Amino acid sequence: MDDTRRNLLGAAVGGTLGALLPAAARAQEPAKEAATASPPRLLPDEAIRLWRDLPPDPLPDMNLDGERVIRRGAVIGVVAPRLHVYRPATPNGAAALVIAGGGYECVELAHESGPVCRWLASLGVTAYELVYRLPEQGWQRGAPLQDGQRAMRVIRSRAQRDGIDPARIAILGFSAGGHLAGMTAFDPNARRYPETDGADRLSARPNLAALMYPVLTLLPPFDHTRSHRHLLGDAPSTGAAEALSPVLRIDANAPRTFLAQALDDPIVPVDNVLLAHTALRNARVPAALHVYQSGGHGWSLGVPDSEPASWPKLFARWARTSRWFG
Repeated sequence: MDDTRRNLLGAAVGGTLGALLPAAARAQEPAKEAATASPPRLLPDEAIRLWRDLPPDPLPDMNLDGERVIRRGAVIGVVAPRLHVYRPATPNGAAALVIAGGGYECVELAHESGPVCRWLASLGVTAYELVYRLPEQGWQRGAPLQDGQRAMRVIRSRAQRDGIDPARIAILGFSAGGHLAGMTAFDPNARRYPETDGADRLSARPNLAALMYPVLTLLPPFDHTRSHRHLLGDAPSTGAAEALSPVLRIDANAPRTFLAQALDDPIVPVDNVLLAHTALRNARVPAALHVYQSGGHGWSLGVPDSEPASWPKLFARWARTSRWFG
């Protein structure tokens, strides 16, 4: 990659972090339910590029200066996929890859993944927020799946440097980010891109997964989501929809999984977590399922006094019994 491209990619990272600060400050308010042990950092401690050079599979119209922050701190036009690292004051060796949703139209950093990373860091977890490329925003449709798989490998490759246990790496995903997390967790050995360095010889399988209001099937009658449209287009084949349905990738190798969703979710049918839980149970994979009577969609850490506001405590208790915290 020439120096001009490197400089543009670096500028994209710095500009986005600066623009996120006001939205990150506003996002602190809904997180009161999950009390922190120390004052949270609004911005990450470090940004790590996923790819040494230009990421794979750009489209001809890819714009190197197209990344920008939109409403409530969401990001579009990602050109430099990366990990934002939130380091705990007292690390316990656990790590988590956190993936926000946005219907594969944007990445909800300030609303979803940022608050969750800060909460996890307060528990001693080193949290990595994934800023992933979006289909048809300068990249082919498989780009986010490449970034999810590469992110797990990069985190594992940094285990010694970051003081984490490579056998205690979790993945947490929300909405479309739950789809990306599900594809990464349940189909870790898929060959999504050519090997680029030694990290790509490491496992992309997380040791534990947590999926909140996730898109886990792209098949009818659950094929009306934005995720379906952006990943598959208007008239996909059944085979294409099956290949990108995480629920169909579940087998005995799947990591133990925590699932949470509301019955009244107007965007992603609750059937997604019900189908996943059944598949996990049939594969004899330990799984926890929490279905709330109300709560809607997109609750991140949970709106105070709502039913889904209990999920962080439930997840922390479940993760502790799963020996994730050590």
